[in-house]
Amino acid sequence: MSLQDLLPAGLGAGLPAEAAITVMAALAGFVVVAVVWQALLVTDPMADRARRLGRRRQELLSERQAGRRKATRRQRATTLMRTIADRLHLLRDRTTARTAERLACAGWRSPDAIVVFLVLKLLAPFAVGAVALLFAHGLQAIPPGPLRSFVPLLAVGLGFYAPEVFVKNAIVKRQKLIQKGLPDALDLLVICAEAGLSLDAALSRVAGEMDKACPPIADELGLTAVELGFLPERRQALQNLAKRCPLPSIRGVVGTLSQTERYGTPLAKALRVLSNEFRNERLLKAEEKAARLPAIMTVPMIVFILPALFIVLAGPAALGVIDSLKHM
Repeated sequence: MSLQDLLPAGLGAGLPAEAAITVMAALAGFVVVAVVWQALLVTDPMADRARRLGRRRQELLSERQAGRRKATRRQRATTLMRTIADRLHLLRDRTTARTAERLACAGWRSPDAIVVFLVLKLLAPFAVGAVALLFAHGLQAIPPGPLRSFVPLLAVGLGFYAPEVFVKNAIVKRQKLIQKGLPDALDLLVICAEAGLSLDAALSRVAGEMDKACPPIADELGLTAVELGFLPERRQALQNLAKRCPLPSIRGVVGTLSQTERYGTPLAKALRVLSNEFRNERLLKAEEKAARLPAIMTVPMIVFILPALFIVLAGPAALGVIDSLKHM
């Protein structure tokens, strides 16, 4: 066996054995030098960490500046809306207090919420009407006739009622969430009352526990706990809860809590009875929906399923009859 046969396939092709060995030795020497050089290099982990921290700080600074710019734009828009409301005396209307209560029922208790709502309610008809006018007359998307003049008027009416409808839908959605999470909140209140916590501490603890499961009811209970601490009459805090959540179940809870505050009745026992009642009510509603399901499914079955079934069953027979009539 010669030295050429010991070399890897293709490496010694066209080269003498001594030249191939020299090339391999040079490559091996280069690899050894590179490995030794890499091992002898002094690495500074703190410098790498400092670079990563610097990049992270720049990212956080950019996010903070973007948040500040967004808050500044929002503040400017709110200031402009407040100026418009002050110039037009929108906040002096008799219905302002009632509108503020409705916004509070929807979960918007910010001082600027009433200003934004009133200004949007004022400007929405003009904006929607202008868009409809441009669409109907400017772009001529609607053919000439009475409809072209009726569409802008209809758009003005929709723009006037759109904020009211939006707030009403928000109130209904929030009340459904509160109604759904109330039995669990009452169970937690029972546990806190049996553990010896006062009403303020129990409401605060339940608000913290329900923050992820049901944020609306956690918000309302937390606000009630705060009001119980600083309002001169504790009954007023409970009445405010009933105003913000106009639900029969909430009114029942408020009445029970007011009774315990006034007469000193056992809080845990009363809340346990309320919790059982609300759970039974929710179970009855679920059974009612389940019992109503067959009647609701009747119309879709008649409209969508039966025609397809008739086509599948009677289709071949109808085609056969048609073919027979053609051959007669």
